Amino acid sequence: MVRASITAEKAGVRSVSVVSSSFMAQGRMVARALGFSSLPLAEYPGVIMLDEEAEFRKKIEGGLVDRIVEGLASDVEVASAVAEPAPRDVVFTGDLAAVQEHFYQNMWSDGLPIIPPTVEKVAAFLRFTDRSPDEVIGTLLPEKREATVWNVAVNGVMAGCRPEYMPVLLAIAEAIAESEFRIEDAGSTPGWEPLVIVNGPIVKDLDFNCESGAMRVGRQANTSIGRFLRLYMRNIAGLRIAPGGTDKGTIAYTFNVALAENEDVVAELGWKPFSVERGLGAGENVVTVQSVVAISLPIYVGGEKASDLAQTIVDIWAKGDVAAWAYTGMACGKWHPLLVLSPSIAMAMARQGWTKDDLRRYLFEQAKMPAGVAERYAWQMGATSFSLRRMVEKGKLPSEYHASDDPERMVPIFLRPEWIGIVVAGDPGRNQARGYTGNHEQGVPVSKQITLPGNWRTLTKG
Repeated sequence: MVRASITAEKAGVRSVSVVSSSFMAQGRMVARALGFSSLPLAEYPGVIMLDEEAEFRKKIEGGLVDRIVEGLASDVEVASAVAEPAPRDVVFTGDLAAVQEHFYQNMWSDGLPIIPPTVEKVAAFLRFTDRSPDEVIGTLLPEKREATVWNVAVNGVMAGCRPEYMPVLLAIAEAIAESEFRIEDAGSTPGWEPLVIVNGPIVKDLDFNCESGAMRVGRQANTSIGRFLRLYMRNIAGLRIAPGGTDKGTIAYTFNVALAENEDVVAELGWKPFSVERGLGAGENVVTVQSVVAISLPIYVGGEKASDLAQTIVDIWAKGDVAAWAYTGMACGKWHPLLVLSPSIAMAMARQGWTKDDLRRYLFEQAKMPAGVAERYAWQMGATSFSLRRMVEKGKLPSEYHASDDPERMVPIFLRPEWIGIVVAGDPGRNQARGYTGNHEQGVPVSKQITLPGNWRTLTKG
C-alpha cells in the first residue's frame, strides 16, 4: 500500500495509505527508506478482518474518513540521505563482550554472538574471489542499500562462515538481488524465510551435510551459510524485527540452514539434479534461493507401488499445508512448493521406473481441494475480492478452476507440475519426506552459478 502511494506521489497524484495500527511504524519506515520523510497514512485502529460490520462502520465514520481527508491536504516531504560508515571505516574498538553489545544495540546482529568483522578477517574472505571488493552486486529493498562484494564478506565473517564459503555467499547475494525474488517482501506478515539449495561438486568440497540431519543446525557450511543470508537481509536489505523494523512477520520462524542435494544418489538413480532441472548445466556449482512459509510434518511412506508412496505425500503435504496456502499461488500465478525426499524413497520410486517428473505429475493430478475452501482461506487472509470465477474469466486460471459454481467442486492444488521442486537429501536409511511451501510470487526460486576464483584448488589445498 505504501509503495503504491509513493508511486502515485512521484507521478504527481495525491494519495493516502489506509494502514492498520500494527503497520503504522512499518509504513513510516518503508516511506523513509524510499525517500519520503513524511507520507500521509490514515490509521485504521485494530485488526480489520476481526471486526464485525457494526464495529467496522463505527471506525470508518468515527475518524478514518477525516484522517483520509487530512492526509490528502497535508504536505509530503522528501527525506534527506543519512550518512553511513564507509566500507573500511572502523566503527568500534573494544573487547569481545563490548563488540557484541555494540553490534546488538545498533541492530547489526541477530541476537546471537557474532565474529567481529575485522579488516584482516574480511581480507581473508576476499582471497576467495577474483571480484573487486567495491563491485556492486545490486540494490536491496526496502532500504535501497547496495549489496557489494565487500559487505558480503563482512556479513560472512559475522555469521561464522569459513573464508572458502565466499563464492557461495556471493551467488546467494546475486540471487536475492534479482528483482523477481522480491526481497522487499520478506518482511510480510506470513513471516517467510529464504532457503538456500546447493548443488554441484562444491557440496563435497565444502563439506555440506546432505544426509542424516540435513536440515539440522550442526554442520558449519549448512548452518553458517543459512545464518549469513538472514544477517545479510537484516543488515543490507534492512529487514529487522521490532522495535523500529520493517519485518512484520506475525509469528514467523528462524533461518533455514542451507540444503544440499545428495547428487551421488541422484546420479545412481538416473534422475536429474535439482539444479539441472532449474536450467543449469550438469556438474556446475549452483545455489538456488527460494521462499519457505511453511514446513510440513515428517511424511513417512511405505508400500509396494510408487503410487502408494506418492499418495501419502498428497494426503499429508499437498492436502495440508499446500492446500491452505494454494489460493496465494492461484491469485499471483506463481508458486513453487519444494519436496525433499530421503534417498530410500527416491530409490523405491526409481525401481518402479518413476522419475522426478512422474512424481510431479502424480502430485498435480491427485492433489485437489474444494473451491469454496480456497476462497474462504483467501477471504480470511484479507483477499476479500478473490474469486476463482473471475480469475478464470480474466484468463488468469484454466477453465477447470471454475467448471461450475458448486463450492464443493474440486480444483487443483498445484498450479503446474513443473513448478514443484524435488530435492533428494536426508538419511538414506529412513523412509521420510518433508514438504516446503513457498510464498507465491514472493521469493520465487532464483538460481545462480557459483563462480570460483582461478586459484580455487590452490587455495583450498593450502
